[in-house]
Amino acid sequence: MVAPFVQLPWLPAAPADFASLCRRFGSGEGPAGAEAQRLSNFALDATQSGSLSRAIARRRKAKADFAPLSPFRLGLLSNATTDLIADCLPAAAARHGVLLDLVTTPFDQVMQQALDPSSETNNAGLDAVLVAVDHRWLQLDRSRLGGGDEQSAAALEQLRTVVTALRGNRAAPPILQTVPVPPSPLFGSYERRVRGTIRTMIEDVNRGILDLADETGCTVLDTAALAERIGTDLWFDAVQWGAYKLPFAAEAGPAHADMVGRLLGAIRGKARKCLVLDLDNTVWGGVIGDDGMEGIKIGQGSAVGEAFLAVQHAALDLRDRGIILAVSSKNDDEVARRPFREHPDMALKESHISVFQANWSDKASNLESIARSLNIGLDALVLLDDNPAERAQLRAALPMVAVPELPQDPSWYPGILFAAGYFEAVTFSAEDRIRVQSYASDAQRAEVFATSRDLGDYLGSLAMVMTATPFDVQGRQRITQLTNKTNQFNLTTRRYRESDIAAFDADPAVWTLQVRLQDRFGDLGMIALVICRTRRDGEETAWDIDTWLMSCRVLGRKVEEAMLAEVVAGARETGVARLRGTYIPTAKNGMVAEHYSRLGFSMVEEATDGTRYYELDVARYEAPDLPMTVRHGSVRTPESA
Repeated sequence: MVAPFVQLPWLPAAPADFASLCRRFGSGEGPAGAEAQRLSNFALDATQSGSLSRAIARRRKAKADFAPLSPFRLGLLSNATTDLIADCLPAAAARHGVLLDLVTTPFDQVMQQALDPSSETNNAGLDAVLVAVDHRWLQLDRSRLGGGDEQSAAALEQLRTVVTALRGNRAAPPILQTVPVPPSPLFGSYERRVRGTIRTMIEDVNRGILDLADETGCTVLDTAALAERIGTDLWFDAVQWGAYKLPFAAEAGPAHADMVGRLLGAIRGKARKCLVLDLDNTVWGGVIGDDGMEGIKIGQGSAVGEAFLAVQHAALDLRDRGIILAVSSKNDDEVARRPFREHPDMALKESHISVFQANWSDKASNLESIARSLNIGLDALVLLDDNPAERAQLRAALPMVAVPELPQDPSWYPGILFAAGYFEAVTFSAEDRIRVQSYASDAQRAEVFATSRDLGDYLGSLAMVMTATPFDVQGRQRITQLTNKTNQFNLTTRRYRESDIAAFDADPAVWTLQVRLQDRFGDLGMIALVICRTRRDGEETAWDIDTWLMSCRVLGRKVEEAMLAEVVAGARETGVARLRGTYIPTAKNGMVAEHYSRLGFSMVEEATDGTRYYELDVARYEAPDLPMTVRHGSVRTPESA
C-alpha cells in the first residue's frame, strides 16, 4: 500500500538526523543552493519543513550564494493564520528550484492590503501575490437557497475588486486559488441539484475564478483539487480553525507548500521537460533479456500486465502534452528494442522515444548523454525506475535529476508520477504540442550535419525559413512561456507574465519581435524574441534591448545575425540611431557573455557584478549574407520619442 498523498510518497523519507543536518546547513559557509535543494528533496513533515526553512533564512541573512535556485519574492494575502504556510513554503520552494522570499501581512487584511496604495503588498517589489482566501471570506459558508446565484456573483466581484486593486496599484500579478468545498452536504446526494447550496455556489465561483484569471492574466493555484486529493475530511479541521484560524489542517501544510512551490517553479521555468524510462519491471513486467518476448508481462488480461500498460499510457499522455520521452536501460540495445518493435500489446513504440539508451553503462552517464543529445539541462529530467538501488545511486550522482520513489506494486506508478507534479504547467501552447516531434527532427538534422562538408554546406542544406513578426495575441502565451523558461540563451533573464506581454502591445514606446523557424525536417515553432524600449539620449533616439532570448536548439544557424538585421531594420525605419544591449550574468547564461561582441557591438561599460553594457551604431551596421529565407509580418514600431 502506498503512503497517502498528504505524506508526499514520491519523496524518500528524511534521515533520522535531519534536524542536525539543518542546523549544520544553517550555520555553514560557502554556496548554499545545491545543499538546500538536496535537503528539501525528502518527504518532510511540518516540523522538518520549518527547520529547513529557518536554516535557509539564516543562510540568506549571511548573504550565501543560492545558485542555481531562482529568487522569487511572494506576497501572501489571506483571511486565515499564515504561520503554517510561512514555515513550510521556503523548504518546498527550494525543492522546485526557487529561493523564496515570503512577505506576509496581518491576519485577515486582504482587502485593506489590496486597496491601499501605500500597503506593504503594493510596495514590496513582489514577483507575485498569492490571494489565499477561502469560502468563509467569500461568504460561501452558509447555504443561500433561492439566492445562491447572487451570492456567487458577489463573491466573484469581491475577488475582482482585489485583483483590480492590486493591478491598479502596480503590485505583482496575483495568483488566485480555487476554493475547496467543505464536506457538509445539506441534501446528501441531491446537493448538486439544488441552487444555493454551499457546493453549488463554490463550484460556480471556481468556474468564475478561471474566467477571471484568463481575463486579467492571473495564475491559478488549484487548491480545491489538492483538498480533494488529500480528502476534505482531513483538509477541513474545525478545531484548528476555531482555535487558531488555520486555513487547513496542519498535517496538510507540507502538501500545500509543495503545490505552491511547484507552481512558482513552473513560473520560473523550472518544470521538467523529459521523462526517462527504465524498461525491465518499469515499462513491462519481467526482464526482457532473461524472460524473452513471451515472458514479459504487459497488456490486457492480467492485473500485472494492465498495470504496466497503464504506465505506458501515462507516458504517452505526457508526450501528447509536449513532454519528451527517453529510455535508459541496462540491456543489450537490440534486445531492449524488440518489444517496442514486435510485441503486440506495447502501447509505446520506438517512434515515441526521442533518445534510446540501452547499454551496460551506469545510469548517470546515460542520463548525461540523454541531456546532451536533447540539448537540455539535467534538471529537466525525471527518471522512472523500479530499482531502489538505481534510484539511490542516481540521486547521489546527479541530485538535480528528479527520481520519484516507487512502491513495489506497479499499479501505483502512474499515480505517483502525476502526484509529484514534475511537469507543472502555467501555460499550454501550440508549440508545446509539436515540441516532441521537433526534438525527433533534431536527430535527423544531426545526421545531415555528420555528412556535410562544412557548416555552410550544412546550413544551406536545411532550407531554413525564418518568420519575423511583432508580438501578437496568437503568440502571447508562447512568448510568456519563453520569457520564463529560457535560462541559457537569455541576455537579461527578465521574467514577464502574459499581462505584461499584452501591455507591450499597447505601449507605443516598445518594439517587439517574435521569431519562428522551420526547415526541411519540420517546424521548430517560436524560437526567439526581442523586446526593445525607446529612450531619448540628448538629441539622439536609442533603443535599449530589454530582452533578447533564443532556444539553444537553434544555436549555430546564424539566427542571431538574422535577428539583429531585423532589429536594425526596425530601428532605421523609426529613426533610431543607436542600439544599447545589456548582458546580466546568471548561473546559467555564461554561454552568451560575448553575444553582443560577436555581433559587432562595442562594450562601453562593465560593472563590478559582471553586468556589461554595449552599443551599436545603426548607421554603420551592414547585414551579412544569411543561409535562410526571411519572411515578415506587419511590423509595429514605437514612437521615435
